[in-house]
Amino acid sequence: MIQTWRLDDGRQTLVLGSKRTRLPEVVYWGPRLPDDEDLDTLFLSHAIDVTGGMLDENPEISLCPESTRTFPGQPGLILRAANGTPILPKFCYLGEETGGDALTLIYRDESNDLTLEFAFQIDQDTHMITAQTHLRSADPVHLHWLAAPVLPAPQQSDDMIDFAGRWCGEFQMNRTAWSAGIRYRENRTGRTGHEHFPGLIVPCRGATNASGHAYAFHYGWSGGHRMVAEELPDGRRQIQFGHAARSEMAAQTEFSSAPLYAVFSDDGLNGCAVAYQRHLRDRVITWPHPDRPRPVHYNCWEAVYFDHNIPELRDIATRAAQLGAERFVLDDGWFGMRDDDTVALSDWKVDPRKYPDGLQPLIDHVHAQGMTFGIWFEPEMINPDSDVYRAHPDWALGSEDQILGRQQKAINMALPEVRDFLFEHIGAILSEYDIDYIKWDHNRVLPMPEASQTRGSYALIDRLRAAYPNVEIESCASGGGRIDFGIMERTQRVWLSDSNDALERLKIQHNAALFLPLSVTGSHVGPRECHTSGRVLDISFRAWVAAQRHMGFEMDPRELTDHEVSVLQDVTAWWKANRHWMEKADILRLDSADDAVIAEQQLSENGDRFVVFAGKAETSRQIAPRPLPLTRLTPDAKYKITLKNRDDAPRLSRGDQILKTNDVILSGRYLMNHGLTLPWSFPDRMWVIEGELI
Repeated sequence: MIQTWRLDDGRQTLVLGSKRTRLPEVVYWGPRLPDDEDLDTLFLSHAIDVTGGMLDENPEISLCPESTRTFPGQPGLILRAANGTPILPKFCYLGEETGGDALTLIYRDESNDLTLEFAFQIDQDTHMITAQTHLRSADPVHLHWLAAPVLPAPQQSDDMIDFAGRWCGEFQMNRTAWSAGIRYRENRTGRTGHEHFPGLIVPCRGATNASGHAYAFHYGWSGGHRMVAEELPDGRRQIQFGHAARSEMAAQTEFSSAPLYAVFSDDGLNGCAVAYQRHLRDRVITWPHPDRPRPVHYNCWEAVYFDHNIPELRDIATRAAQLGAERFVLDDGWFGMRDDDTVALSDWKVDPRKYPDGLQPLIDHVHAQGMTFGIWFEPEMINPDSDVYRAHPDWALGSEDQILGRQQKAINMALPEVRDFLFEHIGAILSEYDIDYIKWDHNRVLPMPEASQTRGSYALIDRLRAAYPNVEIESCASGGGRIDFGIMERTQRVWLSDSNDALERLKIQHNAALFLPLSVTGSHVGPRECHTSGRVLDISFRAWVAAQRHMGFEMDPRELTDHEVSVLQDVTAWWKANRHWMEKADILRLDSADDAVIAEQQLSENGDRFVVFAGKAETSRQIAPRPLPLTRLTPDAKYKITLKNRDDAPRLSRGDQILKTNDVILSGRYLMNHGLTLPWSFPDRMWVIEGELI
């Protein structure tokens, strides 16, 4: 007996098949198949031959590979009974639920009284496939490993791309060649982590940013994950994602993986990027005010750090508003006796020494400048030197003598009394003051990965959002340490990196755009001398890099020269004038022929306009600029091209390159095939090119 199922959208088809009631496997995933494709024949054609040294039949790469089926690779489920005895299940078909774009397949292991479900959903507009595995047991069991539905990797691929990183260096792309064995990555820090963003892209041979086939995966979980990309001895390949192994501490009767977001692209990495950008922005995130433009931020952290005083903050707020800021964020240092990072974390009451009349005088001033008010919390952490810790030392997660991180411990979010305490104290601040934004930080890793900690954090955020639905939340974790679709179900912005170094930001933003749209990606103009790199960069470069994403400022505005103020006001005004379409635009990575140029094209929803940001990250090897091909334009249409910041051309740009003096009209075919030739520039500069369909 053969059973088959299919899910389609306009771009792709996913076909599942099984025989003899066994767990199903993906037998096709790629460009959309004809509606009348014979799926039984496809299933039979999918089978590979056997020869000497092989079993008489090849064990399938099922949605949950089973050890009991002689599967030669990593299994999708590892369980033990409550007494520690290994459980080796063998699942058989029980039933299915189908409807519209959803499919749920249900399997049973009668011997061990287990039920396994695989849920799939395909989105017709974003092309995102969302897949999740659920396990139920009659008796409590210990879970070592549960994979989200296991998908195959293409045979026409030479390598895979995953993401590493560090503090101030997030989203570093790694290319690893396929070979026999495992590419195994596991984040055991208890948060999403700088080190192992839970994403994977598998490009097929010849794929670029703008062309070719590619497959992409993202695991939507904030508590640490495990990824297995395995090539079996017979050459087949499987991709597994799940929670970090052994992060479920207690025996339970129900377990679920987080959603796995997977997509096939027939136009290169950009096809994956656009799917993730749109799905995150339009499906995952809930916006307090979906029709309100994203406000320009000002964050006071790098201006005052813990040294808060109201007259200075008022002066800074006034200057920030004059630059164009629309939201003022009061960062760390406003509560307890918080004069540095060694003390008071979790004492969530306004510091009367710094704010004798509470926050209201400062908030009134901020509002008078036309800005809204945001505030910083780090709810999941506690300093041993705090009133709350002295009263409740048992609330800290982990051992008493654990190594501290930033002088702090994590607080045990699995405890209901901890969540009640935090809800009450954060709620008191949100109830007393007119606050529309929380910067929610998470500055240390956990002493061990524990899924209940992540579920507790989710529960607190969900409860606060239900009680204060107009408050927006930013996910920050020493910068980009907690960025994933799980936390983004509950927040609306990410602090991509603690680095405000525009050169580093240019690279980080470029790679993060494979998953993140402009509307959620915070990017601030930093100090003249970057506090995390010591690098000094031109104000125009700093401003335009911030203008690539959700723009803001994070420096002391009192240090600015008149020229710097003028540049920031001009670029901010440009960003405000264009954000109405850029917030819905697709960010497309461009294939630059010059390795020194990191370029992207933001294309409006209806394709009638675009902006290209071409950042020069280093000196080019060749002396003259190479043409930069654009993408996704209408070939026979004409576009008016304007070099927005032509006044930034340096003195050594001596030629009469036409863009420095005039707009030009060019066809989409020319722009995509030959490319746009830009003026010469110094490194650490950005060209901004506007395009308009005529």
